[in-house]
Formats: sequence, structure tokens, C-alpha cells
Amino acid sequence: VRRYRRGESQGIVVAGGNGSGNRLDQLSCPHYVFVDRDHSVYVSDWENDRVMKWVEGAKQGIVVAGDQGQGNGLTQLSNPWGVVVDQLGTVYVADARNDRIMRWPKGVTKGSVIVGGNAEGGQSNQLNGPTGLSFDRHGNLYVVDNGNRRVQKFNIDSNS
Repeated sequence: VRRYRRGESQGIVVAGGNGSGNRLDQLSCPHYVFVDRDHSVYVSDWENDRVMKWVEGAKQGIVVAGDQGQGNGLTQLSNPWGVVVDQLGTVYVADARNDRIMRWPKGVTKGSVIVGGNAEGGQSNQLNGPTGLSFDRHGNLYVVDNGNRRVQKFNIDSNS
């Protein structure tokens, strides 16, 4: 992952850059990037089924979600796509193959399902390959429900 400032043509590597792999200084098929206020870079590492955080200037990342092998347990992800991080450091992940949105509070190794996780489907409580997510200023969660060709809006209580 490279950062380019306006007017730059080279950019600098801010995450990965050491070939494809599963070491903490590597990524394997990164799909999405989120940058927080401290300039830390969060990357959904699709083939490694994890989300990595790269603090500004770091040579290796920190696993903040997943990295327990592909699966549907609360410590696992399966092909993560979209990532959003709130001001408390809580990581929200579109867990595409598990048809769910996961929440990982800062410092925990086990996440929780906040949307979906009820098998692939088209009902209002189901998702089909979610790929993106975003919050509005009122705390509503918007999910790109790719397989159902829709965007769903959810009211999420961040304390639950």
C-alpha cells in the first residue's frame, strides 16, 4: 500500500511491500484501506483473512481482527473487504464470505456479529457477500450488500 501526497509521483510504502505472504510485514491480496486521524493505515488482507493496522512509520503491521485461519468463528474472518475504524479504535469489517459485518473493539481477539451472520440470503437480516461499509454522522451503518445488489442501512448501538 502506497501513500501519495499531492504533486508526488513516487509515493511511499505505508503497509506491506515485502512480497505476498502472511508475515507481519506482508500482505496477500489487500482489498480495502482505511486511514484514521493518527494516520494509521488499516488494510483488509483478503487472502490472509485478517485486518492489519500499520502505525505511521511502522515496518510491520499489527493484527486487529482475524488471523485465526479462514472460518466463521468469532475470532475468524473469511475474505474481509471493507473496513471502517471509529474514534475509539473499534474496527468494523465486511466479512464477505461469512455474509456478516463484524465489530472488533480495540485490543480484543474475539469480535461480534452486528449485522447478518444468518446465512447468505436476501431477507433484511441477511447479507450476500458484503463488500463495503460506512457510517453517517448519526451512527447509522450503511452496508454494500453486493450479492443482493443493494445498500442496506442499519441503526447500530456502538455500546452493544
